[in-house]
Amino acid sequence: MVVAGITIADQLRHKLGESAVKLQHAADGIVTCWIARQNFHDALAYLKTDVEQPYRMLYDLTAIDERMRVHREGQPPSEFTVVYHLLSFERNEYIRIKVPLKRDQPPIDTITDLWPSANWYEREVWDMFGIRFHGHPHLKRILMPKTWEGYPLSKDHPARATEMGPFHLPDEKEDAEQEALRFKPEEWGMKPGRDGMDFIFLNVGPQHPGTHGVLRIVLQLDGEEIVDAVPEIGFHHRGAEKMGERQSWHTYIPYTDRIDYLGGVMNNLAYLMAVEKLAGIDIPPRAKVIRVMLSELFRIISHLVWYGTFAQDLGQLSPVFYTFNDRERAFGIIEAICGARMHPNWFRIGGVVQDLPKGWEALVRDFVKYLPPRLIEYDKEVMQNRIFKARTKGVGVFTTEEAIEWGVTGPNLRACGFEWDFRKKQPYSGYEQFEFDIPTGRHGDCYDRAVVRVEEMRQSLRIIEQCVDNMPEGTYKSVQPLACPPLKERTMHDIETLITHFLGVSWGPVIPPGEALGAIEATKGNNGYYLISDGGTTSYRTRIRTPSFAHMQMLPKLIRGRMVPDVFAVLGAMDYVLADVDR
Repeated sequence: MVVAGITIADQLRHKLGESAVKLQHAADGIVTCWIARQNFHDALAYLKTDVEQPYRMLYDLTAIDERMRVHREGQPPSEFTVVYHLLSFERNEYIRIKVPLKRDQPPIDTITDLWPSANWYEREVWDMFGIRFHGHPHLKRILMPKTWEGYPLSKDHPARATEMGPFHLPDEKEDAEQEALRFKPEEWGMKPGRDGMDFIFLNVGPQHPGTHGVLRIVLQLDGEEIVDAVPEIGFHHRGAEKMGERQSWHTYIPYTDRIDYLGGVMNNLAYLMAVEKLAGIDIPPRAKVIRVMLSELFRIISHLVWYGTFAQDLGQLSPVFYTFNDRERAFGIIEAICGARMHPNWFRIGGVVQDLPKGWEALVRDFVKYLPPRLIEYDKEVMQNRIFKARTKGVGVFTTEEAIEWGVTGPNLRACGFEWDFRKKQPYSGYEQFEFDIPTGRHGDCYDRAVVRVEEMRQSLRIIEQCVDNMPEGTYKSVQPLACPPLKERTMHDIETLITHFLGVSWGPVIPPGEALGAIEATKGNNGYYLISDGGTTSYRTRIRTPSFAHMQMLPKLIRGRMVPDVFAVLGAMDYVLADVDR
């Protein structure tokens, strides 16, 4: 991005000095700057507040263990690298700041004074890599148990349980694990009481129906008023990023289905976009439209789950049965096309698994006609219900500025009145060819977050109908031989094609060295895969930026001063998935 003839890299050099900024080429075209640890905090502060058209959102913060990496041409030497992705809405672009580190160096400065959302991200980097942040308010384990030894995303940490020896749980270890689970308010700076009265500390979860999974929230209560809250996550953590380092580029695709496990193929799309940028693969028009159609169908499927369960969280039982029935109808289409339902694992590098089957068009058209009258009925039952309105209007309010500070994206951001949708602002997979509106709210409360999602389903139906009406002819997968196995129907024609297909599926493609971010407007917000290839058949570093992680971090701010029942209104309106939080 160039402002008045001066690039952002030039502006950083002018601010920090010519030698303080080193540029790196990236396959995704994002401006990537290496900045020394003594300068990076000033650089980030400058990018956030002082530069014209600032980078106001901390989009992601992660790290890389560089000690086994071979292809680092032109990059400063480092054993570890801390990576900051910032997003400017005014420029409509990202910038990537990289800070080189050595293991024996002092802690790197925290940026929680710049962005409150950096709190959890820095805790995760310490938890996974052992990199410490000076000035962090509470640098503790966040995804791993408190008793865990080692740093799982370090290259010297085992990738499989079979490499760690048999598991034993003697009595003393069990007692230690149980003690580690005990919540100690003083560790979080919480006072036991005020004005001569003791606070109550209440566990919500980790087995509570209102948390929709294994999530623990410790509430500090003065009567029924919430003074503060501490979300405890990580119960669903299963090393999804570590798995990316030992699976081939192809065989990792099914793992992505399990991140936002309600989003289906949409998880595949973010990952594959990053892989395809690294490999320089062009996607055929038919494959693009098929991807869009199925992604929007899964957006509706995910929103139907949210719709019914949100109403159920607030005491309305009937809608969940209706919306889940509609979801089953949509799954019938997914099953007919993909052969599976919830986790179809159907997108591939360069396109999709196979072409659309006979009869697909009638199935999709029937659903497009079926759902709109149902949504009108749900408007009457849920959105116009006075109890639902009383429980959601004015509850969990945040402004656009607060949302950006905390890294909020998707419907939760648009409910504040900010018309920002990555399908429109940074179109991918041909979304620029479709006509649809961006629903927004006005008040940024739980009710407006519901309004936005309900209208999004109608807009998704518009997109799906356009896919059906304008489905291109042609192939459903790229023929690029280095990354895409030959079409299955050709493999029986000659032995060379069969061997190529076998190697492409079992061994996997060799992706050129480089790094790329693939980011999409997923069901719950922006989902991004930041991938690094070292020129091999597996990813050197797989980073998954999920919307639910950023949103869950904001929970204490939204419920302070509210009553206990409001917790579940805020959680329900947030629309999170715990596997999306924990990965």
